[in-house]
Amino acid sequence: MAIITLTTDLGDKDIYQAALKGSILKLLPTVNIVDITNSVAAYNIQQAAFILKNSFYYFPDATVHLIGIDTVFNSETRYLAVKYKNHFFVGADNGIFSLMFDRDPDEIVELNIMQDLKFLHFPLADIFVKAACHLAQGKPLSEIGIPVNSIEKKMNLQPVVEKNLIKGAVIYIDSFQNVITNITKDFFNTIQQGRRFKLSFKRNENIDHLSWHYNEVPEGEKLCLFGISDHLEIAINKGNASGLLGLNLGDSVVIDFLEA
Repeated sequence: MAIITLTTDLGDKDIYQAALKGSILKLLPTVNIVDITNSVAAYNIQQAAFILKNSFYYFPDATVHLIGIDTVFNSETRYLAVKYKNHFFVGADNGIFSLMFDRDPDEIVELNIMQDLKFLHFPLADIFVKAACHLAQGKPLSEIGIPVNSIEKKMNLQPVVEKNLIKGAVIYIDSFQNVITNITKDFFNTIQQGRRFKLSFKRNENIDHLSWHYNEVPEGEKLCLFGISDHLEIAINKGNASGLLGLNLGDSVVIDFLEA
């Protein structure tokens, strides 16, 4: 069963998403097209990387993930097809791969597929689609590109440890306005070592208890938990945490570990 997923900033109000899907189906009518999201903020590779990094592994091996973020023709940007953990990714070498992957890819090629000049402004529906359909049919990377050894590097914002503190930041706000930080469960557990803690953020708000699920507190009450992405989230049960708590992308959060 051939699967191609889409992670793009094309939205759903214009012709672009339809053009992309139609182009795929022309080449490979039997493929299953799955939208991961087409609502990434324009050109926001950090947002796209977070979503795809935390969702791709739910798909079967050999799934092809087409990434349509910042793909407009640029003479300085390469187009790549990448194999990583038995999945394939097709996208622009604009730093997104380094933000998604926690190790070097298994195989990388720079695409050398002939560009159709009528799609020069929209290579996503041309070069990217041809590469994705090729891979979805089980054909090798080596037939569509030239092997390369590196990808463009961008760094995710990392939490910092100072004595008994973790200083982190908001990296994502989901559709329910839950606030997701860059503090992972493994990182938290390594530093916590069983100690009590106090999570502090804007407006002198704090939380001192980890919840297992959102309904563990009464409606309208704030909580923190490790969500499906294994990142620490700040939420309000059936409420808008970002708006009500004044938390936005890039804002700081601090975890203070208390000695017994």
